[in-house]
Amino acid sequence: MNPLRACHAVLAAVWLGIALFLPSSPADAASDADTCLMCHGDKDAKGSGGNAIAVDGEAFAHSVHGEVQIGCTGCHTDVNPAKLPHPEKLKPVQCANCHADAAKAYAVSVHSKARRGGNDVAAGCTNCHGKHDIKKASNPASRTNHANIEATCGQCHGNDTVVLKAHLPGGNIVSQFHDSIHGKALKGAAQASAPTCSNCHGAHSIREKANPESRTNRANIPDTCGGCHQPVQAAFNAGQHGKLHQGGNLAAPVCSDCHTAHGIQQRETPGFVTGVVNECGTCHQEYLSTYRDTFHGQVTALGYAQAATCASCHGAHQILPASDPASRVSVANRIATCQTCHPRATANFVSFDPHANVHDRTRNPLYWWAAKFMEWLLIGVFGFFGIHTILWLGRELYDRFGPRK
Repeated sequence: MNPLRACHAVLAAVWLGIALFLPSSPADAASDADTCLMCHGDKDAKGSGGNAIAVDGEAFAHSVHGEVQIGCTGCHTDVNPAKLPHPEKLKPVQCANCHADAAKAYAVSVHSKARRGGNDVAAGCTNCHGKHDIKKASNPASRTNHANIEATCGQCHGNDTVVLKAHLPGGNIVSQFHDSIHGKALKGAAQASAPTCSNCHGAHSIREKANPESRTNRANIPDTCGGCHQPVQAAFNAGQHGKLHQGGNLAAPVCSDCHTAHGIQQRETPGFVTGVVNECGTCHQEYLSTYRDTFHGQVTALGYAQAATCASCHGAHQILPASDPASRVSVANRIATCQTCHPRATANFVSFDPHANVHDRTRNPLYWWAAKFMEWLLIGVFGFFGIHTILWLGRELYDRFGPRK
């Protein structure tokens, strides 16, 4: 006889005997754990197909289910301890029987949709919470504890093999997050307040970013980031970009356009200071081109972070048009803005055009004519000396290889 079936038969007899002589009580629901662990508590226990069926009894006892005395049959409802052995293949556990709200939220998530579409790699309840060792999120050892969520999500989104197999968007995003300012804060003194995956994406109802209800949908990103950065959100909303966004113009830039989504860096980092200029150029291409022609633009292109960038003059979040009296580049505020770097700046100093365009005659005619003069001067110089060199070469060849007198 199969040893496991023999064990089940003995346990069934014991259970039946206890059930006949003891009155039922709420504790009876939990007592089945001891019965099940007589077989499943063996760390080497295997089913008839060779699959491991062992359960760590100690881990279960200290789990959230074990602490509230929910026994095995509370989840495995098709098992009757009085009728052992139970079937080899049991029905899938339905967490929704107890956790209806969480299950309802999960049902609309991108993970649930992927599983229903046949993607068995997509995360289910046990992938995030565990099986027999589930702990409360407040427990530091819990997979869903704030400090551990990065590692939990990283089982899929930080695993290159899973990323390729499941075609996960964004690639290995956990490695990007790990090196970001948020990821570094999670390992420091600000761990409790630093955001992790669930702060931005949610916990159970994670939706794809194309979904209007997603927390990471373009329309919702300012509010999502504003959950932690309230003063910055207020400044953004008061600026031109924020006003366009609130007016329904989703092409207007939001937080992730400048800071990225997962690899967010400290704003004082030289790489971010000089690199964010290119992000401004994705919308303001002409201004980026003319900025690059200036001293400021050329040295920042070389990686020098001390020179003025777009944010140095226009501001970072509350960016306003020059026609707005509150703008940093308005006529009234321009001197003060330049004096942040050039303390001796005067009205004559700030008359310098930081976006002078050599191709726009109407913006600055003198600059346009000077550029044309330099172009023709270069053409004339190179043309003259080019012709001179060709004639000189002809004469040299004639003297060397021509007929002698």
